[in-house]
Order: sequence, then structure tokens, then C-alpha cells
Amino acid sequence: MPRSWRLIDIIKWGEQFFKDRDFDNPRSEIEWLLCSLLKTNRLEIYLKYDMPLSHEKLRTLRSWIKRREKKEPLQYITGVCEFYGREFYVNSDVLIPRPETERIVDIALEHYKKINPKPSILDIGSGSGCISITMALEISDSKVLGLDSSSSANNIARENSLKLEAKNVSFDDIDILSNCPDGRFDIVISNPPYIPKGELKTIMTDVINFEPHIALTDFVDGLTFYRRYAKLCEHLLTDNGIILLEVGLGNHCAKVEKIFRREGYNNINRYKDFNDDERVILIQH
Repeated sequence: MPRSWRLIDIIKWGEQFFKDRDFDNPRSEIEWLLCSLLKTNRLEIYLKYDMPLSHEKLRTLRSWIKRREKKEPLQYITGVCEFYGREFYVNSDVLIPRPETERIVDIALEHYKKINPKPSILDIGSGSGCISITMALEISDSKVLGLDSSSSANNIARENSLKLEAKNVSFDDIDILSNCPDGRFDIVISNPPYIPKGELKTIMTDVINFEPHIALTDFVDGLTFYRRYAKLCEHLLTDNGIILLEVGLGNHCAKVEKIFRREGYNNINRYKDFNDDERVILIQH
């Protein structure tokens, strides 16, 4: 990269750089990095197209480009990710929040008033805290507990709760496969590791080489956590309480429903995401 370039020159150079390395959306790659570097949006970058970048910011951008060349996720490089209209800190200790996971929040918000207008909420496998904190902020009268087996993930979640000023949420180090939190909850939410071990080799390089495997797979058939939840529902949910679970693509939703029906739960609904895939299942106690 030349010593001093305007933004438009960097965009053109970056687009060609990522195109030569077979990235799917080469211009989007350099735009994302520039937006994060300058803490601005795409429109502003083009409005200021002739602005030169300082030597300090050029050095940062060079280091980011080198990391991205190795397919490290953009969110880990820049340290932030948007979820439900808010910016969350992320690093390689936590799964990167996905847009499709916002659907589970939408469904929870649609149902909570019918259960309890001041609900107690449990988020299992809370990671960055994106679901826990979003629920706490969207329902100010709620009390939210996020659980994760990783203390490093919980540290990130606590940072996010401070950043976003979510005072009605807390986080605890608990492995749900071996322990159970005290109390009962009106809403239990989880986006558990659901990728079967045999499918890991089909996952994108950006994901499999950088995101925590413990948040992606149960290292078995992708159903371990759902079996555990089906056993725990009786102890976790209040009367009329609900558990909302994100599921994988294909027939994964049907498999999860079968697990809960075997435990005697029949009030079950499936929900599609915005791609028309069944990605959320709701079980009512």
C-alpha cells in the first residue's frame, strides 16, 4: 500500500487486493475495515472520499488487512459486532453474534407479556451476552441471568453490560451439562452448540479456524444440549413458562421437537427466520 492515499484510493486498492485473493465481496471487505477504523458509516466514507488517511491509521489498516487475508473474521479484527441495533465487544473467546439469532429475541418479546410482564429470564450459553443484554434492555422490568461455562466469555459479557448500561443482567460461570442454576424462570433462551461433529469439516474457514469450537459443536450429534434441556425444563421453568431454542438447518428442528415430545411436552411451536428456514423452536411448560 503506498505511503499516503485518499480513502477512495484505499477502497480501490483494497477491492483489488481482496478480489485477487478470491474473497466473495472484495469491496465490502475494505469498506467494513475502513468504517471500523474511522468509526463511521459507509456513506460518510464516500462523502469524504478525498480525505487522506493518517500514517497511524494506515499502519492499523495494514495490520488488519494482513489478518483478514488469513480469513480471520472481521468482527474479531475490529473487536465489535452489531446485534439488535447495538454494538457488542467480541473476541475469539466468544461466538460472533449472527443476524439470524435476532429472531429468537423477537419471539421472546412477542410472548413475555402473556407469561409475566416482569419476567425472570435465563440465557444458557450466553457468550458475548448479546441475547441476555438485549433482553434486559428491551424489557427494563425483567431480571436476566446469563450462564456460560467459559469465564473468559463471561468477562466479555460483563464488559458489554457495562458498556450498554444494562443493570438488570448478571452472568455466572455454570456448565449446564453438569449443573443447574437455582430458581425458576419465565423464559429460558439458548443458542447451544448444535453442529454435529461430522459436519465440522464443511464449515467456512472463517468460522472453523477462529471461532471457539465449544460454542459450535457438542462433538457428537448436535443434540446433546437439547436432550439436557428437555430433562431440565421441569426444574427450570415456571408454570406456563417457555423455553426458546435456536436450532440448525435442515431437519434439525424436527429432531429437537421429537426429543421434547418424548419427555411429554406437546405445546410446541416452530418459527422460521427471514430466509424461510425453521431456526427457532418454542416449548411451553
